[in-house]
Amino acid sequence: MFDDLTEDNYILYAVKNYENHQCTGLKEFYEDLNYIKYVKRLFNRYLVNGELKDRLLCNHIIFLYNNFKPEAITRILFLKLEEKYWLLLKPILLQLNYLPDVVCGVNGRDINTTEILLNQHVVEKMREI
Repeated sequence: MFDDLTEDNYILYAVKNYENHQCTGLKEFYEDLNYIKYVKRLFNRYLVNGELKDRLLCNHIIFLYNNFKPEAITRILFLKLEEKYWLLLKPILLQLNYLPDVVCGVNGRDINTTEILLNQHVVEKMREI
C-alpha cells in the first residue's frame, strides 16, 4: 500500500509511522506533522533573503525524527518539500546521520540522494554546529 508515497496516501502513512507516545489526539498529530511546513518556510526564507536559521531548522528536523520512524519521515520530507529545497535538506540530514543513499518510492520514483547537490553555505553552517 505504501510502496509509492503520494499526496493521496502520506497522511495514512504518517499515522502508521507516528511514534509520539505522549500524543493525546489527532490535533496533536497534525501539529507535529506541521513541523514540515515550518521547515519549508525556513528553507524558503533562506532562498528569498539569505537568512538561514540553521539551529532552528535542525531542531525542527530532530523533532520530526523523534516523533516519526526515521525511514518514514525521510520519505515524507522528500515528498512534501520541493526539489529546490533538497540541496538545503541534504546537508542537515547528512549532519544528523539520517540521509540514506536512496529514498524509495516517492511519487513514483526512487530518489538517489548521492545525485543531489549540496548547498555550501548550509554545509558550512552544519560544520559549525
